[in-house]
Amino acid sequence: MPGQTRAAYKARLAAGALAPDPVQARAVEALARVELDLAALNPPSLFPRGLFQKARGVRGAYVWGPVGRGKSMLMDMFFEAAPVTAKSRRHFHEFMAEIHALVGVWRGAGPAERKRRFGTGKGDDPIPPVADVIAKRASLLCFDELEVTDIADAMILGRLFSALFDRGVTLVATSNRPPTDLYRDGVNRQLFLPVIDMLLHRLEIVAVNGPRDYRVERLRSAGTWFSPIDPDNRGRFDALWNALLAGADEGPDAVEVLGRREAFARISGALLRATFDELCGRALGPEDFLAIARRFQTLFLEDVPRLSPERPNEARRLAILIDTLYEARARLVVLAASEPAALYPAGDQAFEFQRAVSRLEELRSADWLGAVE
Repeated sequence: MPGQTRAAYKARLAAGALAPDPVQARAVEALARVELDLAALNPPSLFPRGLFQKARGVRGAYVWGPVGRGKSMLMDMFFEAAPVTAKSRRHFHEFMAEIHALVGVWRGAGPAERKRRFGTGKGDDPIPPVADVIAKRASLLCFDELEVTDIADAMILGRLFSALFDRGVTLVATSNRPPTDLYRDGVNRQLFLPVIDMLLHRLEIVAVNGPRDYRVERLRSAGTWFSPIDPDNRGRFDALWNALLAGADEGPDAVEVLGRREAFARISGALLRATFDELCGRALGPEDFLAIARRFQTLFLEDVPRLSPERPNEARRLAILIDTLYEARARLVVLAASEPAALYPAGDQAFEFQRAVSRLEELRSADWLGAVE
């Protein structure tokens, strides 16, 4: 039985949208195996799951490797093909923000509110009722960019994942790191080691870490700065965005910033496409830009205008955004009215903006594109 994941991958190869890549092919086989295992689960009985039988899941997959190797594209194909109605695909940091919020609700609620929100009001441990809520929503959880840097996440993950597995949830994840490198050098990392062991045991680990970085090749070929804003450059900007998507889906999503959510219409894995007005035309600050830089490896920023002296706030926000992306070692693709030096030549922030101009020139260089990981 070939499976839809394999079929979708072969179709893109046949259409010339992808080049043959044995490293990607290994990941496709792992994801296709999960798809077929899910399809082979016993069909639902006449009785609710868990009434006379234990909830069942299958061994999931953990696909890791550097950026630009097609992990998000492969996840798109698998998620579309997965023969599960109740399934969810989330960025891992967004998922963990929801988990912490649910834990907070449980701890702050009385028995009646707990009963309403979680189906039970008893007990002091929030993990089982939170896991119940997640498992009822989705028996397949797909995570983009699984990364553990926060001690609060590290301390909760072992019990949370164990509870989800016990409830028959299947996990599939992409990450830039192998499981053994998660939470590296973190506080009390020895307490996190059982989580690593659980991932190694419960998920098939597949490395997509071949030498080809498809995104860097395309960025170097097309360039990353398009000006002025005219139909030709907009077409080239759009074409580069589509090339980096490589057929992966894009859509609305949100970035969690200090307990609030900043929504964007065009997100795909580690790619964000946003307008100048979305990022610099409103009151976003360093925390917002830091959250964006941490989550997205490549930002497509379009419709950057020439800024008059009367727009110092927008110039300052643009400079902060550029500094943040630079420090985070991210990639930036820009559709702008002019070259960097002419974006804000005069005004209260003009002197400070020269630093941003210098960094923009470095961000567009071939050396920068090749060094970023």
